Amino acid sequence: MSDQRDVIDRLAAAEADNTRLRRLLEEAGVTDTLRHALRDTVAMLRTIMRRSSETATDVESYAAHLEGRLDTLMRIRARTDAFGDADLHLLVSEELAFHLVREGERAVIAGPHIRLKPKAAQVLATAFHELASNAVEHGALDQSEGHVDVTWQVEPESGMPVVRLCWNERGGAIDPDNPVPRRGFGREVLETMLAYELEAQTSLSFEPDGLRCTIRFPFTERVGRLGAHDWGEDWP
Repeated sequence: MSDQRDVIDRLAAAEADNTRLRRLLEEAGVTDTLRHALRDTVAMLRTIMRRSSETATDVESYAAHLEGRLDTLMRIRARTDAFGDADLHLLVSEELAFHLVREGERAVIAGPHIRLKPKAAQVLATAFHELASNAVEHGALDQSEGHVDVTWQVEPESGMPVVRLCWNERGGAIDPDNPVPRRGFGREVLETMLAYELEAQTSLSFEPDGLRCTIRFPFTERVGRLGAHDWGEDWP
């Protein structure tokens, strides 16, 4: 009876040790993930500060735009889960809401449920900030009747899923004397930073009633993941 009790006690102790070990490993994994996410955030901060200064025309505009860009990064940190992942729909809606543009009122936001990895979330949120700021200051959202549609879908391309995201403004009015904005930080983000970080291809079209922007990028594991129910029936 004593031997049986010893075996039971050893098994219980081993199970307790295994439980503690699993907890420690899980905590270490979260810590490593957060450390990587923090490093990515600091790198993004440095990039934003450097490129904002390179494209600024004066100190006042530099300070104002830099503050808005840093606020965007802080909002991302507040909306990510324990692993730093963020919901694509939430990134778009939060950025538009910051500019008092509400979904269902002056904005349509639609697409499959996508969870973005930290670096992808940061660079895309920065792009949405630039698009929204430009729309409010110079584009369709500067007009009382202006709207914006933000939609995305995942398409198969050469055996690899690709995200196609479209930002379409309507109801605005392009300034005939300045139909194409100068190449500032916003275009740097859309045409250079997205290409570098996500291998994205971005096309911009300045239509009479507002900007059309299409962003395409490979939907790899390092970019994010898609809910199983959102894969189409024809997905291979």
